Amino acid sequence: MQFVSTRGGMQPASFSDILLEGLAPDGGLVMPQEIPQVSSDRLEAWRDLAYAELATEVIGQFWTDIPRDDLAAICARAYGSQFAAEVPVTALDERVALVGLSEGPTLAFKDMAMQFLGEAIPYVLEQRGETLNILGATSGDTGSAAEYAFRSKPHIAVFMLSPKGRMSAFQRAQMYSLDNANIHNIVVDGVFDDCQNLVKALNGDLEFKAANTLGTVNSINLGRVAAQIVYYFWAWLRATDARPGSAAQVSFSVPSGNFGNLCSGLVAKRMGVPISQLVLATNENNVLDEFFRTGVYTPRSRAETLVTSSPSMDISKASNLERFVYLLLDSDPERLSAAWTELDATGRLDLSAELRRFAPEFGIVGGMSTHADRLEVIREVHERTGTVVDPHTADGLKVAREYVDPGVPMLVLETAKPQKFAETVHEAIGRDPEVSAELADLLDRPQRVVEMSDDADQLREYIREHAVRD
Repeated sequence: MQFVSTRGGMQPASFSDILLEGLAPDGGLVMPQEIPQVSSDRLEAWRDLAYAELATEVIGQFWTDIPRDDLAAICARAYGSQFAAEVPVTALDERVALVGLSEGPTLAFKDMAMQFLGEAIPYVLEQRGETLNILGATSGDTGSAAEYAFRSKPHIAVFMLSPKGRMSAFQRAQMYSLDNANIHNIVVDGVFDDCQNLVKALNGDLEFKAANTLGTVNSINLGRVAAQIVYYFWAWLRATDARPGSAAQVSFSVPSGNFGNLCSGLVAKRMGVPISQLVLATNENNVLDEFFRTGVYTPRSRAETLVTSSPSMDISKASNLERFVYLLLDSDPERLSAAWTELDATGRLDLSAELRRFAPEFGIVGGMSTHADRLEVIREVHERTGTVVDPHTADGLKVAREYVDPGVPMLVLETAKPQKFAETVHEAIGRDPEVSAELADLLDRPQRVVEMSDDADQLREYIREHAVRD
């Protein structure tokens, strides 16, 4: 299996290579030359596998330049005792079920991919005798998941950018209270899109990138996408009956900010998981919803990006949308580059004709949720089932209900535990979610950050001073 750039300026590379690189050298995103296919019989044969075993099979479709026993050991370590449970699929009513992705150490779905990368990347570095400086941006949960996966790992430093004042108190505490020497929390005076732009700017500076061995574990890293594909297979296998040649359809509702999670679902669908609809759920920053309704993509400025009660989705420029546009344009890097040139020049991209033509093939539909919507969903689900969901999952539930088809299970991907967003949960149900003594202590720990303006040169200088070297 070989991988190329959406923009055509990268020689085909192995999974081990792209795992360390993240962003392609030409500024594009990495995609497989061909999406692997999984037959219905093979899919059925995976039904009784444990999660780590299933991860070995699914990720093994992409990571073909590693001994299978080594990959199995990586997955076993990644999905071991640090998870409270294997991914539960819990019915909320006869139509909708919740896919529990927040059983990991940072109580968010990002652990599902990040714990894998936390084992896979050190393996590759050890094999090659190299070091890596991870540069990332977070709107909330990616940062803590990355830092918990890589803290104290040898030969690795993490430089994580986060937007000032744009995360919940719990999210900040999880990240900023870490005191590991290889973890650097950099608070940027801006929004998430500014942080992401800084990551892209430094990754696009090939001389600086090479001199400081920069890599990324944001959702632009295809390793994240590959690991997230696993739980689409897992959830389908648990929501459908076992029978030879089964093709029972399910739908997924995916709370979406940077489009990485839904992109993983799209690849899973193309691999052979029988998915009817991929429901994209946004908050008030509904650029993606507008795109899939109208075919016109119009990213918003920092000033136009709203602060909402589902802050991890306060994103107005979804980096992973480039992967979708690449597929929409027949995996043609010249057409993709022309489209991105148009977007840079005009601030908008009209793909309405292409989207209408291929809409049934992709099966992506969407909708928006507001603060009032998520409060109502949190309240209603708690009163009816006793389950408390976080505001992002509430967005997914709200939009999911608009697309339920008779006889087709609707699986809503949980994004985080409600404890991470206690203020909104309290507003909805009149009390804070229960917090363990360990988590309560987390909020009281000293926090350690470096504050920085939205300045690429300032960031370069900080990384030069603190990067790990061979």
